[in-house]
Amino acid sequence: MLDLFSIFSKGGIVLWCFQGTSEIFSPSVNALIRSVILQERSGNTTFNHNSLTLQYKLDNEFELVFVVAYQRILQLSYVDKFLNDVHLEFRDKYKNELQGGQHMGDFDFKACFDAALKGCEQWAKSQAKIPKQMRTFEDSQKSKKTVASMIERKGEEKGKKSVKIVEVKLTNGKPEEPEEDDSDVLAARAKLAQKLNKTKKEVKKSPKSPKVEKDRTKKPRVWELGGGARDLPELDFSTDKPEDSNIIADTHLVGRMTGAIRDLEVDSDESSSEEEEESAPSPKKTGGMFSIFKGLVGSKALSAEAMQPVLDKMRDHLITKNVAADIANKLCESVATKLEGKVLGTFDSVAKTIKATLTESLVQILSPRRRVDILRDAMHAKQEGRPYVMAFCGVNGVGKSTNLAKICFWLIENDMSVLIAACDTFRAGAVEQLRTHTRHLNALHPSQNHSRTMVQLYEKGYGKDAAGIAMEAIRYAADSKIDVVLIDTAGRMQDNEPLMRALAKLIKVNEPDMVLFVGEALVGNEAVDQLVKFNQALADHSSTANPHTIDGIVLTKFDTIDDKVGAAISMTYITGQPIVFVGTGQTYTDLKALNANAVVHALMK
Repeated sequence: MLDLFSIFSKGGIVLWCFQGTSEIFSPSVNALIRSVILQERSGNTTFNHNSLTLQYKLDNEFELVFVVAYQRILQLSYVDKFLNDVHLEFRDKYKNELQGGQHMGDFDFKACFDAALKGCEQWAKSQAKIPKQMRTFEDSQKSKKTVASMIERKGEEKGKKSVKIVEVKLTNGKPEEPEEDDSDVLAARAKLAQKLNKTKKEVKKSPKSPKVEKDRTKKPRVWELGGGARDLPELDFSTDKPEDSNIIADTHLVGRMTGAIRDLEVDSDESSSEEEEESAPSPKKTGGMFSIFKGLVGSKALSAEAMQPVLDKMRDHLITKNVAADIANKLCESVATKLEGKVLGTFDSVAKTIKATLTESLVQILSPRRRVDILRDAMHAKQEGRPYVMAFCGVNGVGKSTNLAKICFWLIENDMSVLIAACDTFRAGAVEQLRTHTRHLNALHPSQNHSRTMVQLYEKGYGKDAAGIAMEAIRYAADSKIDVVLIDTAGRMQDNEPLMRALAKLIKVNEPDMVLFVGEALVGNEAVDQLVKFNQALADHSSTANPHTIDGIVLTKFDTIDDKVGAAISMTYITGQPIVFVGTGQTYTDLKALNANAVVHALMK
């Protein structure tokens, strides 16, 4: 019933392999290595690829990976036990060969493998005959919680004073009232009497203020402009100003966005050095994310039970930094899987090793799996005689149009002509907003300096089909030799099926080169729900074998979150796609590229 069982090192050397069929399983194993093990997503030990289910177990002491594969339609209850049994059997039998990293040798493991498989299959049959019993209260997690532990946890989180726990004794079946401390009661009464006397004196001293009669007559409103017919044109916003109106351009912005996007800089306190972390903690100094690691004992293999309190504290820290709760759980499980069984040499290296492991995992998650170079891709599309197309999507109010204008400014700074397609035909003022951005951008880069109009707006008004407008805009850009097309779409909630279907239609019909999801850096758990449902809707409503889903993320309002940068981790982890742009302000130059090291440093401090 098993299709594949493979034992290989993390360096890529296959030590032993069993194959039940003649099918080639290397693409599935390579997908597991590429998408899970290398991407630090090893918290969940099950991975689905095509029609196969792959389960794996890591041996961190000898740097080994045990992988079993079977058909996804099968429900094999003994796979977890079988992986553990084979893992222990292989370690015990070839311990001498595996020590020192020597992974070369003759591993004759067929007889042991067959015996372990037969034993697990018989165990599964015997377990199936046993009727399922309800779990007792003693076996549940709730039974392990005590009142004292819950009170102490609340005190630690909120910084309140410790609560005194009084034992209640039973006398004749009734609870005996605890004896009160007379000194505490007298002190509380004296404090209350002093407070009451103080308030009485303040009331006596305060004189009665005389009542002032208010003039209730209505007075005419005076406008700051002074009134008169000459101010009416300035107050009239019902019609647009002519295209040739004088726009004051901020010329100091020109030339600041030439070249690649600058890396993001996150303010963080770097005063704490590694020497301070490794020094022995003083009795008065407590707290800190990794202070609890000092309780672990070195010179032994790390176990899941020993790391559990540490992982709980780590999970709480990540959630306070705005990481989604599910993502924080998966990150902690991934760190536990990566470190379980590792032997640490000294006591002081425990905290440093675990912190470095988590930091390394977070940097790996934020680092893009593929290179994203929009300028290079746009030049390549120009050589092919077609425009480079980018579509922006997201929920309402996240700043799609504003960040589209920032990206447009960056493109024209690098001598790229841009056509903005106004496909938000629903929100009132959406077209006018893009029209205003177009005028300001052309004022910053006038056509006299470039021998062509750098930014144009393609609009068809409101209430039209967005997919049709985008198609006409792309065709117009190809005929006019425009380099880049930026498609602005209407904001929509992820649960609105008609609007999600319309977005999927726009992407399916026009096939943009890049689909960018615009999300706020303020959200936590909501970011996961938005991205999952946007991707799912684009896949479900596409009706093609390979639907075009989200290719990258634009993270907006990053300047409003201080060091709570967890939304970047949540969005990248759930999609596996890179954060291409980060919005950090209101001007055209407030556009940055994500610096993974800076974000992780702010997240871990």
